[in-house]
Amino acid sequence: MNAKEVRDLTGKERLEKMDDLGQEYFNLKFQLATGKMEAPGRIKLIRRDIARLKTIVRESDLVGSAKETADKA
Repeated sequence: MNAKEVRDLTGKERLEKMDDLGQEYFNLKFQLATGKMEAPGRIKLIRRDIARLKTIVRESDLVGSAKETADKA
């Protein structure tokens, strides 16, 4: 998932995607701990996707608050 795809999602879809990826990350960590990991490189990709989602959610929050401040002035 790249940044453009994330930006095209609505706020609710971003949060749902973040929850899904968080659950998948948890499951992969559990598999790693039990030694039944099939694709260890997947952990790295999931962590990056979660970070990308969090960054874009934060950007949209900052842009929204900047617009509110500009409207009040």
